[in-house]
Amino acid sequence: MALRFIGIDPETGQQGSPTVWVDEESAELVLQGWKPDARLEAECAAFEAPGHAPGIPPHEAVIRVPARMVPMIREACDVAERAGLR
Repeated sequence: MALRFIGIDPETGQQGSPTVWVDEESAELVLQGWKPDARLEAECAAFEAPGHAPGIPPHEAVIRVPARMVPMIREACDVAERAGLR
């Protein structure tokens, strides 16, 4: 895996900063974020997307990242898209 660091939330200090990377080999975003509280996780788990069963599969997770990181996520999307075109 070739991780490319994109950015870290500048407002979280030294404790548990949400972070964005791109795996350039798989052209995937890799995100570190805050765990949701029980209410939010339950709401996400109860959501029924068309064609999918409700719930969060054991191999998946819900995370939260602040909206101020949108520019970093956009950059990561661009990097992943370019990596996928190779």
